[in-house]
Parts: sequence; structure tokens; C-alpha cells
Amino acid sequence: MSDLLRAPAEIKYAEELDWLESVDDSPKPFAWRLSPKMLRLFVLGSERADGLDREISQKWFGDRSIVERAIVTLASDRGLLLIGDPGTGKSWLAELLAAAISRNSTLVVQGTAGTTEDHIKYSWNVSMVIAKGQSRESMIPSPIMTAMEAGSIGRFEELTRSTSDVQDALISILSEKYISVPELDSDGIVFAKPGFSVIATANSRDRGVNDLSSALKRRFNFVRIPVVTNKKSEAEIVRFRTEELLRRHQIELDVPPTLLDVLLRSFGDLRAAAASAGSDDEKLESALSTAEQIGVLEDAVLHSNFFGERALTARALASSLVGSLARREPEDLAILNKYLHGVVEPRSKDEGGDWPEFLDGGRDAIATLS
Repeated sequence: MSDLLRAPAEIKYAEELDWLESVDDSPKPFAWRLSPKMLRLFVLGSERADGLDREISQKWFGDRSIVERAIVTLASDRGLLLIGDPGTGKSWLAELLAAAISRNSTLVVQGTAGTTEDHIKYSWNVSMVIAKGQSRESMIPSPIMTAMEAGSIGRFEELTRSTSDVQDALISILSEKYISVPELDSDGIVFAKPGFSVIATANSRDRGVNDLSSALKRRFNFVRIPVVTNKKSEAEIVRFRTEELLRRHQIELDVPPTLLDVLLRSFGDLRAAAASAGSDDEKLESALSTAEQIGVLEDAVLHSNFFGERALTARALASSLVGSLARREPEDLAILNKYLHGVVEPRSKDEGGDWPEFLDGGRDAIATLS
């Protein structure tokens, strides 16, 4: 695993999954590797009341009912659509579920404007077709078709980013559970094995880009992933992801709780300002998601480690925040400057602590970018 830039969940947590599978004596749907109870425990982590001989780490931070509804959906014959704002953990939850159920989370189709029906069904190896003709050997199955043949979970990221004709190709797959290959005289139908399902994700901010048809909506159970508003939960997510980064880069650098609080409060302030803004010009272009918050902290940690004093400072955090969130010039810089003068400056006088240094770092970063 050490030679992979980013290991998929089934490799990263292989030891945990092996152990859970060895002690799992509950009924399992289809060919699932874990039972629904163990699957929930793998995603949300163990508690003392679970009575296990070892601790299972929490990997996704959110409401238990969301995970349970997702698991129940996958145990039925319906697809699962995880929908929510950017940075709410949709893709990560989909990866964890697929990894625990099938031990393969990599059967993924990425939805874009350039995604075609071939990406969902199959294509052909042209050189083999020329040499030997069309056959199962010369066919290149899509990740979805591969999942069907294996009875595994297939994933479709950013479903609403793909065009309507591509989305419609999923309807027959989710309804009939087979793909017809008319080019083949025999063996021209690929049937799904028990256990096959599709986990799709959709960005709620993409509404109106390529809306799902009513027919496709009926094939999915919708599970909405809300934005994390609880400060404690968001702090746990940010800390969890940052610790992963530090381990991956073998960096020994602490994130002081006071600086984590500065980051959380800053994002909370900026979200409140965006909610009360009268127009889009008065809002940052950033979605101010938890994922972007993690990105700001990671950037500050890496900069401090490589170019600083190997200690995270409020100045580095402010510089990272401005650099990450100022995407439009001069609009975003003006919004951030207004925040520093209207909120951070009074707070630095009233509370002290890390806020004065954070204010200075933010001002310097804005001056550099202006």
C-alpha cells in the first residue's frame, strides 16, 4: 500500500475488513462480504457496546440513519443515489460501501459532458475486431458491466453531469438487470448476478444542468447527505482527514486545537455572510464545504512543514485560507478583506489568542494577491 498515491478503501482498510469478515456470523444479502450490521460498523466505527475484541475506526462522519438507509437500499434491487452539496462526503461514503460489500470500489464511471453510452455499457478493441471479428474477447466491458458480471457494486460519480441520453442508458440496466449486445450473434446478453447494484452521486448545486428523468428517478432511492453544521462533527472530520495526510507524508506536526477552532469559526462566519448576501457577487465563489476546509488546513500544514518552522501558525493558516478561497479577482478578495476588517479585527482585539496573527497573515496574503 505504501507505493500507492491513494489506496482504495478495500486496500487501505484490508486488515480491518478481513477481521470483520472472520467474526461476522450474521446473515448476508446475496454475495456480500459483510452483513449489514458489520457494514454499518465498518463505516461508522465501533463502540464499547458492540462487544468486539478490537476497535474499528470511524471513517465517515454523519447521521447513522443515512448509512442505514443506504445499506437497506443496496440490499434491495434498487439503485442508490447519494445527493448533496459539494464536500459532504458522498463519494467517500460510496467508496466505503462498495469496498465493504464487494471488496472492490474501483468500478467507477465518472460523469462528465464527454461521458458516452459506451462508458456505461461496452466498447470494442478495434485491433482485435479487425483481426478476429466481434466477439466477447474483443469487447471491452464498462465498469458497470464488469460489476454486473461479478455481482458487485458499480459506482457512477456526478450522474447529473452526464447528458440525458447517457443517463437513460442506465434505466434498462437498473430495471432489467442485463445489457444487450446486438453485435454478437450468440451470447449477446450480459446478465447481472445477484448482488449487483449501482451507487450514484449527484451534486445538489448542479440542479438544472442535466436533470434526471422521472423514469430514472424511479429506479433510485434518494439519500440526501446534509451539510455538516455541527461544529464538533465538522472538527472530527477535518481532524480525521488531516491526520491521514500527515501519516501519508510522514509529517510530525501538531494541529493545535486553538488553530482548528480559528479555522472552523472562520468558515462559519463566511458561510453566514454568504447566506445573508443579496447577490452572487457578494458571495465567495467557493462552496465553503467541509472538503474545502480540509484543503485549507492541508495546504497550511504542508507549507508550514516544507517552508516554515515545522509548526502550524495562525499566519500560515490565514495565508492558506485567502489563497484557497480567493478564486475571483477582485470580487473574492474584496469579500475576504471585508471579513477581516469587519469580523476578525474586532475579534482579535476582544479575544486575542491566535486571532491577531491570523489577521496579519490574512492582510498580507490579500496584499500579495491584489
